[in-house]
Amino acid sequence: MAKELKKIKKDQGEKQVATAILRYLRMSPRKVRLVATMIKGKDANDAQAQLMMHNRRASNPILKLLNSAIANAKQKKMDLDSLFISSIQVDKGPVLKRWMPRAQGRATPIHKFTSHIILELSTREGGKKPKFVTEIKKVKKESKHDHTQHEHEHEQEQETIKNKVKKSVVVKEKQLESKTEAKKDAQTQDKGFMKKVFRRKSI
Repeated sequence: MAKELKKIKKDQGEKQVATAILRYLRMSPRKVRLVATMIKGKDANDAQAQLMMHNRRASNPILKLLNSAIANAKQKKMDLDSLFISSIQVDKGPVLKRWMPRAQGRATPIHKFTSHIILELSTREGGKKPKFVTEIKKVKKESKHDHTQHEHEHEQEQETIKNKVKKSVVVKEKQLESKTEAKKDAQTQDKGFMKKVFRRKSI
């Protein structure tokens, strides 16, 4: 590991780089590389956001490693806004060998893999800020404009709904009035007919 770091420093030359190393992680390198390749070459802030939202188990230790690399960059007084992951290397560590008892007195081996991770941060040329920061500002401005339009549309919708409700209430009241009048007329007609039928005295 020390020899590899020396080679990396020689290749870099005058460029300022912040490194962080994680050794003996109890996870197979194949599983760690799935997360490492996802964030390689991305801005530090963007990589942090992705690792926080990722579901894989390797994302949590890599996020801690990235935070320590950012702290190292802060100590070196590097431009934090222009930091990006220049390289992330996942190597195989020592294998822990265990045994599992099986049928007929046999035993099967269990290999528990470990991995070493080397993460490097460097600054982009020109010290440009990450793109997603400017995109967030644009989205905020658009969201404010959309919010005002949405409020105006919502008010118009509420007014139309109120008018519809008023019309429906008026129609229902008229229907009820007509029904009650029809019932009264029917009751009066029935009473007159019954009086005629049950007269005691003959005319």
